[in-house]
Amino acid sequence: MTVVAAIVIVHEPIGELERCLAALAPQVDELVVVSNLGVDLPLPEDARLIRNDRPVGYAANANRGIAETAAPLVVVCNPDTAAEANAVSILSGFAEAHPRCGVAGPELRHPDGSLNPSRRRFPTVGGTIVRRTPLRRFLGGTQRAHYGLDERPVEPAEADWLLGGFLLLRREMLQELGGFDEGFRLYGEDIDLCYRAAKAGWERWYVPPAKVVHRHAALTDRRILTRRTLWHWRGILRFVRKHPERLRAL
Repeated sequence: MTVVAAIVIVHEPIGELERCLAALAPQVDELVVVSNLGVDLPLPEDARLIRNDRPVGYAANANRGIAETAAPLVVVCNPDTAAEANAVSILSGFAEAHPRCGVAGPELRHPDGSLNPSRRRFPTVGGTIVRRTPLRRFLGGTQRAHYGLDERPVEPAEADWLLGGFLLLRREMLQELGGFDEGFRLYGEDIDLCYRAAKAGWERWYVPPAKVVHRHAALTDRRILTRRTLWHWRGILRFVRKHPERLRAL
């Protein structure tokens, strides 16, 4: 039987953490919580806690949690997610049947049941400018293709990249790629990992039969200028420096 570990990364107090862990614990063989807060957190039995001496970025926390586990498949997720009872087994079963699947993501839904589009296209220059500036208020409708809003697959479908709120990753792929790039503080590490995976021949799959509720705050979509917006732009610039060929994608 496939063995799966789960890493939950906590960057700030989240009321949904208990629900997240309660949903994950019965579905995985190893459960690790990384506390970026440096404080104790309530955990289910057999879960392990890693407390940081100082806050670090999401990618660094993910890598640390992954290094503390040994399972061949690893779920990395946010504490504001709640996996349905069979979500992990669906994802791991799919990955087991597709040995070149390095990344598998579930269907994400908001708490009200509406779709949180997590199957996305690799970014283009024009699309990024629209999404990350006030232009989105006027041209947001041009981004339907980026968010896959014209496609609503109900069966597994390949993806460019998948939103990092809840991902199942193959350890073999992570070891080959060197894990997440810790130069990304909070945004862009999921795009970068999927892009490097694609270049290395690893498949990325959207698996909608696996369902996860995600209370996605989308803070950078609601406000134009915040600290998180600056982190987001820093992530964009790092991605472009690493992958300058994307500048040709208009």
